[in-house]
Amino acid sequence: MTPANPISNPNWAAFERHIAACNNIASPAHLIRFRIGEDQVGWVGVALARALAFYPRDFHFDARGVALSSRLRAPGAPSQALALVARGLAGRGHLTLRQEDFDVRADPDGPVLAQLDRGAMPAFGIMSQGVHVNGYVRRADGLHVWVGWRSRHKAVAPGQLDNLVAGGIPAGLSVPETLVKEAGEEASLPPELAAQARLVGRVSYVMATPEGLRRDVLHCHDLELPEGFVPRPHDDEVERFELWPAAQLLAEVRDRDRVKFNVNLVLIDFFLRHGLLDAAAPEAAALRAGLDQVA
Repeated sequence: MTPANPISNPNWAAFERHIAACNNIASPAHLIRFRIGEDQVGWVGVALARALAFYPRDFHFDARGVALSSRLRAPGAPSQALALVARGLAGRGHLTLRQEDFDVRADPDGPVLAQLDRGAMPAFGIMSQGVHVNGYVRRADGLHVWVGWRSRHKAVAPGQLDNLVAGGIPAGLSVPETLVKEAGEEASLPPELAAQARLVGRVSYVMATPEGLRRDVLHCHDLELPEGFVPRPHDDEVERFELWPAAQLLAEVRDRDRVKFNVNLVLIDFFLRHGLLDAAAPEAAALRAGLDQVA
């Protein structure tokens, strides 16, 4: 694909603010390490740690933090213990359950150590993973990108702009399987078309929120779509899709705050890779370094 011409005078600080907003914690040193076996999988705050002390059979405290009990070795036992405590914590207002399990890993490519309700992941500071798809079209007048308007009833970022496809990776599913599933559910993309999406890298961030610590890894994909293809919402998560000139979308990210917070990072990565932002500029190196913060 022929690179776009970089935007002149892009105002780099306007893009850096989005990365800073998603990485709003200088250090997790004030939090308590959470382990499964010898693997650190998360960070918990003092209030949650106090609550975990009421589950002495399942959680043990030592000089290194708090760990799931070593007695929970049978297949499924760690997940069962986590599910039990998550229900108890939700009942006392520490978190809100989402009724969807995610895999618990120490690092993005590591083995699955347990499963936990998606809503409890930030409370435990456990890494979550998702897929994002930049759907683009090459037209005679330049590069265009499909954007979706999120439902105004969404719990997170209602009514804001999103990628063509985006979603968390449920327990037991791979990145490609999640992509095809979400593409069909959100944008009515046929599986054979969704499967043409190319994995182009990842972005990640560490973000302190009222729910806890979000440590999110987003697997980014590019999907070139035929000019005549129009995505259609298939569920209630997206209100409509619009095809925007890439330069207009860049200006939206730069000048306004209508794009979902983490989608800004996915789009900055897209702009750098496709030449809308000059990847050779000194300021681009700082942007690139800020786009992957989860070890």
